[in-house]
Amino acid sequence: MTGSATDTLRIELGERSYPIVIGAGLLQQPGQVAAHVAARDVLVVTNATVGPLYLEPLTAGLHGKRVRSVTLPDGEQFKTMAVLERIFDALVEGRLNRDACIVALGGGVVGDIAGFAAACYQRGIDFVQVPTTLLAQVDSSVGGKTGVNHPGGKNMIGAFHQPRAVLTDLATLRTLPPRELRAGLAEVIKYGLVDDLGFLEWIEQHVGELLALDVPALAHAVRRSCEIKARIVASDEREQGVRALLNLGHTFGHAIENAAGYGAWLHGEAVGIGMLLAADLSRRLGWLDAAAVERVRALLVRTGLPVEAPRIGAARALDLMGMDKKVLQGRIRLVLLRSLGAGVVTGDYAIAALQATLRDHFEAAA
Repeated sequence: MTGSATDTLRIELGERSYPIVIGAGLLQQPGQVAAHVAARDVLVVTNATVGPLYLEPLTAGLHGKRVRSVTLPDGEQFKTMAVLERIFDALVEGRLNRDACIVALGGGVVGDIAGFAAACYQRGIDFVQVPTTLLAQVDSSVGGKTGVNHPGGKNMIGAFHQPRAVLTDLATLRTLPPRELRAGLAEVIKYGLVDDLGFLEWIEQHVGELLALDVPALAHAVRRSCEIKARIVASDEREQGVRALLNLGHTFGHAIENAAGYGAWLHGEAVGIGMLLAADLSRRLGWLDAAAVERVRALLVRTGLPVEAPRIGAARALDLMGMDKKVLQGRIRLVLLRSLGAGVVTGDYAIAALQATLRDHFEAAA
């Protein structure tokens, strides 16, 4: 899974605009990473799983720069303030200044925590995303959301801080565990559900190729996902409106992740369940029919994602959803589906319908 062909699109945010470079074998291409790192001093942030695989070729691609690295433990449960301190310690010990750059080499946890460190250190330094999981490549590396978790909720502490570039090497997916690949596909499916029925149909037709790591299929899925996100982020960088569409399934999913303990469920697995619950609630509101909900469920099953929510209890789920960042004036705003391919952010729904969805999915059968 290597090759010299690359594809580039841009997030258009004025002076904060940046490229997303997509290709197989980017880390092996001389100068590819260095071309997007202007700083002389670089701190690479990675984790204990990804570092042994890709830190050496990344560092080699930064020849001539002063490169340090810090390796974090792997897992959502380590996306904490305490682990964030390790990055600050490495920056200070290396005497890195405001003209330094952080390179995030890893999945969504690494990207989120490294980006947050970059947003905070000396009130903001450059960073570059090198995502190595499908979920990070299609979602978390793009758009500038950074942060860490709090016991009270996921990503409760963070900042908007756009990267200077996103370098997506599809070859890194060769070493991705199948469970992580499937979790990433949940976010790909999300883009089709909220924004592009044609893309959803394409995913349905090509899910086997995606699971088999077919490079052309992966390249299309990543590019189309990033195109959709780039357009939405460009119109609503700080999620005051339409960008919240990208959180389809996330309010339900974050409740699952929190209740189960961070790391027990992969983020994409929880989001997949959340999208099914959003479809179910949309049906109860009269927006989707039963066949559309079954279509969502069937695609999740074909992808190998779970479709049964953990029995955490409806009351517990509702309480955790109330901590979501989309709550306004005490009302939980949800991303629902007017139809497949057309999402809507709304707080205007019958509470009884939401409670019925939560009972059906989160309560143990009598």
